Amino acid sequence: MKIDESQVQSLLGKLTQLKSEIGKVIVGQEAIVEEILVAMLAGGHCLLEGVPGLAKTLMVRTLSQALALSFRRIQFTPDLMPTDILGTEVLEEDHTTGRRFFKFVKGPLFANIVLADEINRTPPKTQSALLEAMQEFEITYAGQTYPLDRPFFILATQNPIEQAGTYPLPEAQLDRFLLYIKIGYPSADEETAILSNTTGSKKPVVNAVVGGEEIKALQALVREVSISDDLVRYVSGLIRATRPDTSSHAYVKEWVRWGAGPRAGQALILTAKARALFQQRYAVVAEDIHMMAYPVLRHRILMNFKAEAEGIGSDDVTKHLIKEVERPGGRL
Repeated sequence: MKIDESQVQSLLGKLTQLKSEIGKVIVGQEAIVEEILVAMLAGGHCLLEGVPGLAKTLMVRTLSQALALSFRRIQFTPDLMPTDILGTEVLEEDHTTGRRFFKFVKGPLFANIVLADEINRTPPKTQSALLEAMQEFEITYAGQTYPLDRPFFILATQNPIEQAGTYPLPEAQLDRFLLYIKIGYPSADEETAILSNTTGSKKPVVNAVVGGEEIKALQALVREVSISDDLVRYVSGLIRATRPDTSSHAYVKEWVRWGAGPRAGQALILTAKARALFQQRYAVVAEDIHMMAYPVLRHRILMNFKAEAEGIGSDDVTKHLIKEVERPGGRL
C-alpha cells in the first residue's frame, strides 16, 4: 500500500489527537496507552492485567469512544457458553411461504473492538472459542465460516490477585495475544489528579477522531517502516536466547522451562515498527526493540518451579538478555 507524505503526516496527526482524547479521561498511564495503541496498529490483541480499580475497563471504553468503530463488552463468567459470544442459529419462518429455516444471529464478538472483561473467569471451553477469531479473524459455526469486520481488536482483562474460581488461560491462547500489559498503581501526583477529576460533576467528552479506514491505513503504514538486517538478526538472537535447550546463557538454563517461539519474533518486530511510527520515525532502532521486548515476551517465557519459588519472573529474563545479547554496535 503506497501512501504519500501528506497522508502520512495526516495519519500521524490522528494518532496525536487520539492520545489527546484518551488523556481527557485517563490520567497518567501514558506508557500503557501507547502499548495498547501499538498493539492495535500492529494488528494484534492485548491482555491487560492489574488489580481492581486501576481503570482497565475505563481505559478500553475510552479508547472505543475515541475511535469511530463498533464496540462490545463481554463480561466473562463461569456460566458463559461459546454461543454467548459467537452467536447462535435460531429457527425462523417465512410468513409468505410458510417455509422454516435457520438464521445465524451474530454474537458480541462481531464488533471492531471487543472488551473481554475478566477473561480468566470463564472455563477453557469458552476461552478457546476466541482462538479462531483472534488468529484467523473469522469464526466457524455449524460448518459455516463468518468473517469478522476489520479492524478487529480484542482487549482482555484479568485480575492477578483473585485466583479462586478462575481458569488460567492456556499457553496456546496466551500466545495469540500480541502484548501482555501489566498495569501498576499511579504515582502520587497522578492519584491526586484522578481523585480531583472523578469526584466532581464535570464529565469530559471524548470525541471520535479516528475511523476504521484510517486504522487500516496506519496498520499498512506500520509494515512499511524499515528495519535493518542487523536488527532482525538481533531480534532472532534475543528470541533464541530465551530457549534453555539452545541458549548459551546460564541464567536462562537455570530459571526457564520453555522459551519463546518464532511468533514472539514476529510480534517484537511488528510492535517495534509501530513504536517507531509513534516516535515520528520510519526506521526501527534498538530502543524500540528493548521497550517492546517486555510486553512481547512476558507471556511467552515459561519459568520453572525453582524460579517461581524464588520470585524470578519472565521480565527478569528479558532484562538479563537485553543486557547480555550482542546487538549492532556492541552491548549496552
